[in-house]
Amino acid sequence: MSLQIKVPTVGESITEVTISSWLKADGDYVELDEVIAELESDKATFELPAEGAGILRIVAQEGDTIEIGALICEIEPAEKGAAPKAANAASTVKAAPTKEAKSTGKIHEMIVPTVGESITEVTISGWLKEDGDYVTLDEVIAEVDSDKATFELPAEANGILRIVANEGDTLEIGALICKIEVMEGEAPEAKSAPSSATSANVPASGDTTYATGHASPAAAKILAEKGIDSTTIKGTGVDGRITKEDAEKAQKQVSAPKAVKKEIATEVSAPISAGGTRNEERKKMSSLRKTVSKRLVSVKNETAMLTTFNEVNMKPIMDMRKQYKEQFKEKHGVGLGFMSFFTKACCVALQEWPSVNAKIDGDEMIYHDFCDISIAVSAPKGLVVPVIRNAEMLDFKGVESEVVRLATKARDNKLSI
Repeated sequence: MSLQIKVPTVGESITEVTISSWLKADGDYVELDEVIAELESDKATFELPAEGAGILRIVAQEGDTIEIGALICEIEPAEKGAAPKAANAASTVKAAPTKEAKSTGKIHEMIVPTVGESITEVTISGWLKEDGDYVTLDEVIAEVDSDKATFELPAEANGILRIVANEGDTLEIGALICKIEVMEGEAPEAKSAPSSATSANVPASGDTTYATGHASPAAAKILAEKGIDSTTIKGTGVDGRITKEDAEKAQKQVSAPKAVKKEIATEVSAPISAGGTRNEERKKMSSLRKTVSKRLVSVKNETAMLTTFNEVNMKPIMDMRKQYKEQFKEKHGVGLGFMSFFTKACCVALQEWPSVNAKIDGDEMIYHDFCDISIAVSAPKGLVVPVIRNAEMLDFKGVESEVVRLATKARDNKLSI
């Protein structure tokens, strides 16, 4: 008797979910607790594990929106040896003689599909195939962002891909996105075995799929917040997919130049650090990210906000300051205040979480490799907040000296823009 898998309850207020993608195909053998699909609700994305071992029979298709408790798929009980048998059968089929691919002379134009009632345009977040590549029917060739979700674009025919719209382009629903030169027969690329150079990236199952090295939506969000490239992460999920746990464990590699900066920082004594970089990196925001940012600003302006306070044990720092403040002032000529501790802590946090140190300019996010920290000081006409530039390059002496310099200029009404 087949095991029926239904949409699980994922939250009190969530009544329906959308099937984002199937990670297994109809007829595949699946193991117990193996992730077989990704589901999206209006609040989160989550994975659907198999509730038993056997042959998967898909009921609901990708893109379908179904209610909580509805049937999503079935699993026909099968012995563990069923998977290798299926693989042997598949290899037998592959070994059969096939026709080489030949052009039919037809051009199939692919347009941006309708993805929702209120969605009028989408943005191409990335092409998974290059111009001139051979693609097969239903093979995922691109990822497309709307202001509500990210979805995959499958090929609508077998043939040679001709890209019309580039990554980052925003297109209206119904606009031409690419063309496929329709071909019949098997492509030469499909016959070749994977090379030894790429064998390291092939998952244990031996099959390279779209999931290999691809981050799930939840994992992609975490990696983006950490500023980590997904190509540097090895996925532990099914078929080598990067899971949420992989993203949470991933650490951004510290480059050599940053280590040099820390060594230089101990020698800095000028009011504004010498050698500090002022580089910026622009990245175009997805439609979803833009919508989220607008909603958050709207919520902040239109609803009551709750502020939380976290207590921190400052005693170790107070003891350290008490022990060394006289020696510090005698050696450097400036007092050792709490501001230098706070400033350095902020710089470390901003470098670890670059998204917090970024700003939005139109449709782009601007990331900075420097930390500018504002310090409030009293002036005759009121409170002013001058900026310590490249604070990440300063040591405690540098920060305290800069605070004194700016405070003095503020009291003398000599602060410039």
